[in-house]
Amino acid sequence: MFGKTPALINLSEQLKADVIVDPYGGIDMEFNSETEAYSHFIKNVGLDAYLAKLLNVIETEASICTLIGFSVGASIVWKISEQVSTNSVKQAVCYYGSQIRHFSGVKPRFKIELVFPKSEPGFNVSALQAELAKKHNVKAFNVDYLHGFMNYHSNNYNHSAYQEQIRRLNDSQ
Repeated sequence: MFGKTPALINLSEQLKADVIVDPYGGIDMEFNSETEAYSHFIKNVGLDAYLAKLLNVIETEASICTLIGFSVGASIVWKISEQVSTNSVKQAVCYYGSQIRHFSGVKPRFKIELVFPKSEPGFNVSALQAELAKKHNVKAFNVDYLHGFMNYHSNNYNHSAYQEQIRRLNDSQ
C-alpha cells in the first residue's frame, strides 16, 4: 500500500531482490498512515489492477521467481497462487495479508507461506491461519507482532522482528 519507499528498496537490497512490483509506478506517495495508504490504494489502484500488474511482471520474467508480499501485496500473491504454475513461481511468502480471509477458497499451485500477525481487527486470525494451514502447499502461522511489523512506515514496525524475518527469508532462498 505504501508503494516503493526507501525502506522497501532497502529491504529488497537485503534480500537481493531483482524486482519490486509497485502499485504506483515508482511515485513516492508519502502516506502518513496505513489507513491513508489503504484508502488511496483501494480508490486509485484496486486489487484487480494490482493483480494484473503482478501477473504481467511474472509472465515477462525469464527465471522462476520467489514472491514476497506485504498486506495488500500478500493478498494479491495469495489470489494469483492458483493461477500461476511452478514453472514461473518457485515459492511465496506473504506477510499479514488480511484480505486473504475473503479468498480462503484459493488452492495454491506453488508453495506459499502465510505469516499472520497475532491479531487483526474484525476477524479471528488464529481461526483463519488454522483453516489455511490445512491446504496443500500452504504453511501458515502466527507471529507475536501486529500488522505492519515489517514496514518501517507502520506504527506497528518492530525492528527485531524485521531482522529475524530478513534472516529467515535469506536462509530460505
